[in-house]
Amino acid sequence: MGANDRCLPHWSAWRSGLGMRAFLGIAFLGIGLWAWNEKGVLSNISSITDLGGFDPVWLFLVVGGVMFILGFAGCIGALRENTFLLKFFSVFLGIIFFLELTAGVLAFVFKDWIKDQLYFFINNNIRAYRDDIDLQNLIDFTQEYWQCCGAFGADDWNLNIYFNCTDSNASRERCGVPFSCCTKDPAEDVINTQCGYDARQKPEVDQQIVIYTKGCVPQFEKWLQDNLTIVAGIFIGIALLQIFGICLAQNLVSDIEAVRASW
Repeated sequence: MGANDRCLPHWSAWRSGLGMRAFLGIAFLGIGLWAWNEKGVLSNISSITDLGGFDPVWLFLVVGGVMFILGFAGCIGALRENTFLLKFFSVFLGIIFFLELTAGVLAFVFKDWIKDQLYFFINNNIRAYRDDIDLQNLIDFTQEYWQCCGAFGADDWNLNIYFNCTDSNASRERCGVPFSCCTKDPAEDVINTQCGYDARQKPEVDQQIVIYTKGCVPQFEKWLQDNLTIVAGIFIGIALLQIFGICLAQNLVSDIEAVRASW
């Protein structure tokens, strides 16, 4: 009978939860690799750096990788009573907790710097809007969800070669915005993907009728303020789960070492 079999039944549930996390991690990694394969990235690895903006596939790969590592180390460590894997699980989870805590403190202290970086990040992805379909879908979802357009306003789309208002731009989308910037008519069942054409050529008063004129950075700030309690609760809950996981792993390590010492 192993050390964890002598303990309370919650070890079995803990192992099952970690096993599920490892399975989900593999699923996320699979989705990410499948998406890269569909875009031809796996056949041309150098193309990873060609995209000027952010590739959303990285979210699946990073999250999936972290979930798999934690799930594998914790589950196998508990199942095989491997103290090395359990200690690795505790340290790795502790590092993630420390990084999250540091990021939260820095975001609170350096609010203006974070806002500037967010502005730079969004504008950089506006430039690459047509370069990657996943990035395009992510931007469209963001603008529709927060009812915004650009980083600080619709004119930020001048940064994109297809939407800028320069005379040399021969695109039909010249001086327009993506359809995700358009205000929605509840009576319309079909999305009009051309609703943003020539939108920025109109007077500002008329623009407010057809497109969202507020930027995504201030809209995100407003959303964060309106949902601060929920967001804080989610982060506190995640932090408590991480601390709980570290304590459980360390407790199991102590139990295993105590049983082995008694042999």
